[in-house]
Amino acid sequence: MMLPVIKGRVAWIFPEPNFDIDLIVGVSNIKIKDVEVLKSVCMKDYDSSFINKVQPGDLIIGGENFGYGHPHYPAFIALRALGISAVIAESFAPGFYRGETSNGFPLIECPDILNYVARWDVLTLDWEQERINNENSGVSLRCLPIPQKTKDLVKHGGILNYLRANRLSESKS
Repeated sequence: MMLPVIKGRVAWIFPEPNFDIDLIVGVSNIKIKDVEVLKSVCMKDYDSSFINKVQPGDLIIGGENFGYGHPHYPAFIALRALGISAVIAESFAPGFYRGETSNGFPLIECPDILNYVARWDVLTLDWEQERINNENSGVSLRCLPIPQKTKDLVKHGGILNYLRANRLSESKS
């Protein structure tokens, strides 16, 4: 089992520190469970045509402490359903990081990323070298070391699949 290829366009940049992810779908929508409804309200307050522009594999870029606040899941249920494949941010709020990596979603910390990307740039993550390459500008940025546990959770698609593959197979031996 291999880590997923992370290569996509920068669909949106949230430069502000302490960005509350609930704003992606709107605080009034955080109790909605219907994926289609969540997709329809996703990013409406930022770009009303976002859902028509985003493509599978696209990326979100964030500033410091991205995901601050209560780590509710509807915003990222919507973004995943629209095809967002990863978030690259200068840093993440710990609760958000734990929750989304446990779901197998790639969250990559890359200090100064905001200074080197623009919307619609194409970025590639090199998991082995822990580098983000901007294919538009040619800039290559070093990420913070990606913990092996995070890589394992992403590789397996979340904690449940990770436990099935590792813990259940150990108990059968």
